[in-house]
Amino acid sequence: MKKLSLKSLFALTTAAALSLSLAGCSTGTAAKPSDNSGSNGDGKTYKIAVVKQMDHASLDEIANAITARLDEIAAEEGITIEYDVSSGQNDQTVLRQLGDQAIADGVDAIIPIATTAAQVMAVCAEESQTPVVFAAISDPASADLTGIDYVTGTSDALDTNLIMEMMLTQNPNLSKVGLLYSLSEANSATPIADAKAYLEEKGIAYEEATANTNDEVISAAQSLIASGVDAIFTPTDNIIMSAELAIYEDLIAAGIPHYTGADSFVRSGAFATCGVNYTQLGAQTAELAYQAVTEGMDGMEDFYQVTGGIITVNSETAAALGVDPAVFADLGEVVTVETTAE
Repeated sequence: MKKLSLKSLFALTTAAALSLSLAGCSTGTAAKPSDNSGSNGDGKTYKIAVVKQMDHASLDEIANAITARLDEIAAEEGITIEYDVSSGQNDQTVLRQLGDQAIADGVDAIIPIATTAAQVMAVCAEESQTPVVFAAISDPASADLTGIDYVTGTSDALDTNLIMEMMLTQNPNLSKVGLLYSLSEANSATPIADAKAYLEEKGIAYEEATANTNDEVISAAQSLIASGVDAIFTPTDNIIMSAELAIYEDLIAAGIPHYTGADSFVRSGAFATCGVNYTQLGAQTAELAYQAVTEGMDGMEDFYQVTGGIITVNSETAAALGVDPAVFADLGEVVTVETTAE
């Protein structure tokens, strides 16, 4: 049974509120079909706010998948779903504004994407009990997003041990691993701890480098290159993802494969991952949101684990590193992608 009130998540910044015009925003309407397509909808209109923590490839992919599925649901059910997509720019003050505005606008549900966005939206919705259906939270329990009766969503928990096994499969002589992540990303805490435990058990050294801005990510990557690591691991960390295009060429030049927590990293030049398909995760999140607004939250779980297991390799990066993606064939299904600038 879920708790009836929200525990204190964290102290929101007290800086002066920024103008809502600073937050990127788009709107859409998924309208009921004009023909009699066999849907059993009652013509109702639902309003949903989609709030990204920030702008980058993974979160954009999820948001696009959510709105695409909402469009499909509207057509299937003969209803209208109005949605608004906005970005908090990784700023808690902006996120709080967006959440408060969504509640004031009387939305039927809020879909926050990524951990900080979900935490802030849960605070905003505490009084109104508006359903909050989060997307892509790696560790909902550690983020204090469980046990709340108006909060549910999808989790993209990472199989860190499998990624460590990928490293050893590709390089059996692995002796030192770099751990590149942000201290401000709650998503990173558990997989980094898991990676350390795995490497310690195997007697493999590791070196940590943390960063909270693009410039810091570049500097952190350079420090790991200088320290002579054989590979680098980054979990589903939004800060590092935002800077991947700025570091991947240097890592390739140094002969260092970058293993990451999401396929969006790989499309931005990282070497490989084994994780969740974010398009599928977004679609599942949209379905949960529709269930929440039409059937209520009773009986819904604290969160729903989205299964992964697909190994994604950047074919261009692999070629530059002299690695055949087929080396991972015994660990799971292998797919290849190329680097994009988006």
